[in-house]
Amino acid sequence: MWQELVEAVDDRSSKGIALALSAGIDRGVLRPGERLPPIRRVARDLQVAPATISAAWSQLARAGLIETDGRRGTRVREASVGPRRYRRALDAQAGYRVDLSTGLPDPRLLPDLHAAMQRIPRDETAHSYLEEPVVPALRSLIEKSWPNPVEALTVVDGAMDAHSQFVAAHLRFGDRVAVEQPCFPPLLDLLEMAGAVPLGVGYDDAGPVVADLRAALDAGAKVLFFQPWGQNPSGRSLSAERALELCCVIEGRDVVVVEDDSAGGTPSGPPVSLGTYLPERTVLVRSFSKTHGPDLRLAAVGGPAAVVGPIIERRYLGQGWSSRMVQSILLDLLTDPAARTLVARARTTYAARTAAMADALAARGVAVPGRDGINVWVPVADQGAALVHLAAAGVRAASGDAFWISPPGSDHIRITTSSIDPEASRPEGPLTADLADPADLTGLADLADLIAAATRAGTWAGHR
Repeated sequence: MWQELVEAVDDRSSKGIALALSAGIDRGVLRPGERLPPIRRVARDLQVAPATISAAWSQLARAGLIETDGRRGTRVREASVGPRRYRRALDAQAGYRVDLSTGLPDPRLLPDLHAAMQRIPRDETAHSYLEEPVVPALRSLIEKSWPNPVEALTVVDGAMDAHSQFVAAHLRFGDRVAVEQPCFPPLLDLLEMAGAVPLGVGYDDAGPVVADLRAALDAGAKVLFFQPWGQNPSGRSLSAERALELCCVIEGRDVVVVEDDSAGGTPSGPPVSLGTYLPERTVLVRSFSKTHGPDLRLAAVGGPAAVVGPIIERRYLGQGWSSRMVQSILLDLLTDPAARTLVARARTTYAARTAAMADALAARGVAVPGRDGINVWVPVADQGAALVHLAAAGVRAASGDAFWISPPGSDHIRITTSSIDPEASRPEGPLTADLADPADLTGLADLADLIAAATRAGTWAGHR
């Protein structure tokens, strides 16, 4: 069987070898659990340098197709790698009194979906498979709110569905992509499962780091993925000055920019998009989950027809379109005065809560990098010790390592601020008291004290 694979390798580059072995795994020539020959033997059989085989093995490992286990050697994985980073960041467990790990909005600040359902006339819902995938009135409304004119726009089943559709339509095994770092874990899982090679681009107080992006593009990255507003998890946003600098690096290169807007078009500050300067190569993914309800599962995707068009066509072979009934509910929420007022109130409330937590931590000697969005990115001496310290008090946070492409240089945890009310205070008694009302679990001072203490957990005499 091995000889059959060797003979099937036409391209002796690392990518060609990885593609040939990937095809062999798909065909069952290599079975789950089967051990691969040593790198030097493979190099000899294919008449290439061992470094070439090592690079091919790295690509297959990133795609979750093979794994190396010490003396057991390298084997074909037993099962798909799945969303491992996402599960590590949000490993759901019962028993927590305060959950600051979710990255979800405050349910009390979401519009009433049931009321919107009642307001939709029956004759406005679709009755045919042949109708347009996007409700025309919703399309018109979204296009008016876009940062730049778009050639093609569609609605899909949430932001991760949008990214999945883009990856399937435009990326191939071994393609290199530039990705903000830290990054939303499911995107890294998605890229890894597709066999793409993510190249980290740091995100500082003004946005993606220019030097990092230039290095990634010079290394062959064909796509830049990043969040321009309220970056999750760091809470930073793109500045107008940095946007121009990034455009200068991208201009003249065959690169597509994919911007992820989880704020539903309502960021806490002025929205800045590369699409303003590079509309012919910028795709914006706008999710309405955090602003209007996670269960809507809707996101708009807009950009150049050459990029968005294949996504629209590909969906015809699958789900075809996102529920037009749910689209009509979103349309109602985007136009209903009461819903619009509540969304605007939520935006200012989240900004105040994030700023309050950042200020409270700063007063306790803990500086966090950004204040946009609904999360704060907290530096800690030891991530594991910090999580245990919080858990002992009944508080859950998200582990920071899942947000990195490669092992980070420093430890962090992510704290979701959306339900932390600065004006609330808990009743007398320990923080782990069995409190039924979620509002009782959001005392800012107590939580800031606990988080600040957690940042120092695991240290001894100032050393890790």
